[in-house]
Amino acid sequence: MTKTSIEVSDVSLAYRLSRDRSGTVKEHLTRMIKGQRGYEELWALRDISFTVERGELFAVIGANGAGKSTLMKIMARVVAPTDGRVVINGAIAPMIRLGAGFNMEMTGNENVLLNGVLLGRSAAEMRRRGPAIAEWAELTDFMDVPVRSYSSGMLARLGFAIAIDTEPDVLIVDEVLAVGDESFQKKCLQRMDTLLDRGVTIVLVSHSMDQVRQYAQRAMWLDHGRACHIGTPDEVVAAYRASQ
Repeated sequence: MTKTSIEVSDVSLAYRLSRDRSGTVKEHLTRMIKGQRGYEELWALRDISFTVERGELFAVIGANGAGKSTLMKIMARVVAPTDGRVVINGAIAPMIRLGAGFNMEMTGNENVLLNGVLLGRSAAEMRRRGPAIAEWAELTDFMDVPVRSYSSGMLARLGFAIAIDTEPDVLIVDEVLAVGDESFQKKCLQRMDTLLDRGVTIVLVSHSMDQVRQYAQRAMWLDHGRACHIGTPDEVVAAYRASQ
């Protein structure tokens, strides 16, 4: 297996915001024929490049709106970049948004099945693994209840338990640990330590600088869609805090 798990090369993403004020269809077509753009581009990410090695925990930090979640969606292949490319070597298990992949009207058991299929696992395997997943998430008594009644912490626990039930090659965790209680956060972090020891690569978005400094091997600070600093956790956290 290649040593590099993730290669992000010159990745940029632009959202198109409409600014077309044409009053009629004729005016709109006239603007199109003349090549006048009816939109403006909002760049969520600009020229992001980094690599993550197999068995490394790479942390991404930054203020709200810095582009962290957008980058995670691109890495999880939920969103395609405008420019650049991302190469993931191996199977990926993303936790990019609280409740992502869950149907709120379905029960916990039904969502285990749904999420497992979305991750490429068979329905039979997920039915067999369901009790163990529920036990790890500490939700055994709530698996026949629609997840719309779950708290944010319960959703995070179920999502994490599904993602790590089998060992992916790459695990992406986007801030979802922030909603769990302290004991469950510790349990998740211990599980991530085990995965790292077994060669799993983890990309973690976190607002907890203590977590980043304790668990990450390297970190990246994003600001307004650009990578301001990539280096050791201590260096990156210090640079981020100095900017505030």
